[in-house]
Amino acid sequence: MSNTVLDNSNISVHLGQTSQYKDQYDKSLLVREPRSNNRKHLNIHDDKLPFKGFDVWNAYEVSGLTTGGLPVAGIAKCVYPCDSKYIVESKSIKLYFNSFNMYKCADTPAGVLEYITTQAEKDLSELLETHVCVHVAPSHVKDPGEPLFQGDRYKTLENLIDQEILSDMNVDTYSETPELLEIDEMSAHAGATTVSTKYHSGLLKSNCRVTSQPDWGDIWVHVEGHQHVTPESLLRYIVSFRDECHFHEEICETVYKRLHDVLQPSRLAVTCLYARRGGIDINPTRVSDLGMLNKVLVDHHSLHVKTGKQ
Repeated sequence: MSNTVLDNSNISVHLGQTSQYKDQYDKSLLVREPRSNNRKHLNIHDDKLPFKGFDVWNAYEVSGLTTGGLPVAGIAKCVYPCDSKYIVESKSIKLYFNSFNMYKCADTPAGVLEYITTQAEKDLSELLETHVCVHVAPSHVKDPGEPLFQGDRYKTLENLIDQEILSDMNVDTYSETPELLEIDEMSAHAGATTVSTKYHSGLLKSNCRVTSQPDWGDIWVHVEGHQHVTPESLLRYIVSFRDECHFHEEICETVYKRLHDVLQPSRLAVTCLYARRGGIDINPTRVSDLGMLNKVLVDHHSLHVKTGKQ
């Protein structure tokens, strides 16, 4: 998997450039990128996606002014479907939300958050040509939110694998390599038996496609089917993204596509929760059917707790 043939001219408008931070509302700051540019190398076509899902963005540095000049701070959650033609570029949405910083939005603090919510939902929906759900909550809410994947019995690969095996494991592949995935022989001989496995890892790391800055994350993989990969090979595969330069959405879709091709599962879900960078975190989730979605994650009205890293 290589980004050498990808065209970054559009997304480099802001990303990797010195930026003038505007303090008055300006929707022209937003930049979009066709999803198709990030899917060609995986043979994924927009009109025949092998998955369903959403991209979930949390922006923690959102603020505006009342007409009296009082600052109001909020947290914005934006959710849009993976079948949209475009994605929004991360630095452009940061600059966009910052453009409200000194803008007098409404008479009351609640009105300010409502104004930013309405305007962001309208502007992002127009930009991406799909319905984007946006909600800006007060940043001082007492309830920190609902935890994700709590009680879902995901097994952390780093803890599941025998510590001696983990200590002796030689890892030298840091470029995405699907050949690392190995079928578990036990599952291969299980015949028609459908088995469910749920794995988590905190070792997901990739780099920005344009700036090469590191992106740190956690990944959750849920497979139901007749075949499964060994925990050791799945861990090696996740680690193989360590030197890849791709967007968060691409990483999630790549893991999904590779597992789908290797295992041909009856059901599959992959969710990547990345640590925030520049005041924003991006959390793509791809599933074979909507029943596998984490409802808290994709509910734009619900703030949520992730991991200590996030």
